[in-house]
Amino acid sequence: MKNVLIIGATGQIGSELTMKLRREYPEGSIVAGYIRGAEPKGILLESGPSEEADVCNGQQIAEIVKKYHIDAIYNLAALLSATAEKFPLKAWDIQMNGLINILEVARENGCQVFTPSSIGSFGPSTPHDDTPQDTIQRPTSMYGVTKVATELLSDYYFTKYGVDTRAVRFPGLISYTTLPGGGTTDYAVEIYYSAIKGEEFVCPIGKGTYMDMMYMPDALKAATDIMEADPSRLIHRNAFNVASMSFDPEGVLASIRKYIPDAKMRYEVDPVRQAIADSWPNKMDDSCARAEWDWKPSYDLDEMTKDMIKHLREKLL
Repeated sequence: MKNVLIIGATGQIGSELTMKLRREYPEGSIVAGYIRGAEPKGILLESGPSEEADVCNGQQIAEIVKKYHIDAIYNLAALLSATAEKFPLKAWDIQMNGLINILEVARENGCQVFTPSSIGSFGPSTPHDDTPQDTIQRPTSMYGVTKVATELLSDYYFTKYGVDTRAVRFPGLISYTTLPGGGTTDYAVEIYYSAIKGEEFVCPIGKGTYMDMMYMPDALKAATDIMEADPSRLIHRNAFNVASMSFDPEGVLASIRKYIPDAKMRYEVDPVRQAIADSWPNKMDDSCARAEWDWKPSYDLDEMTKDMIKHLREKLL
């Protein structure tokens, strides 16, 4: 990669990915693509080029690709799981019609494309423990439906047209930099903020609900490593299971209490989020990613907690 367009550059993943790529490719153009009303600010604005890039406007995307001679597109535009259930038609428009626009622009201009999938692409009939790379995917949420379709459509463009599509299935992502918005796994970020502020955390996910999670530095590493991987080694493309840690609310609370002993939590289960969480894997098998492009995470739960608390104290106190 040399010249990269990140669509959704002001979002949870995009803001940190943009800065990572600008550090790693200082000689290239790393373009922060945004939608109107979510313009980049601060260091994100000042450190490199930015352009309005509405995923539903294919012509706009094509003009940016030509202007900056883009080699790779990171398509991060999406409504997250809980939000997508409130606005399913909007989610379909962004995630599917937007993806077609990106893939067509990539086909015409020879770009790589990364459109992440998710643990949300699995469903109640998927094996929940050590979820295989290749297994049944019958999600019951609109978010999940679009993620399965994303995987299939991305594979189709690779097979049919030779578009270099690659992706991972992200677990729940945890970051101290940007608050998430509307995801089922968001509680695992919010609990840290409550603990630092000395507030009781009200957990919308029930006790004993295990889900795959990942610290943002590992997620960014996965997103960049897969795009740099030797294509001759890739048996799969869209999308690789990547795993790091699996825990339930009690597990993350116990980890936090090692550093903040008086951290408090009570449960008020959100039935919509709980139903989504219950349909997702407890833990994915990421052996294919490890074998095909040497994936390996750096953080476990306690290492992440230690780092989260350190940075959130600097940020909030």
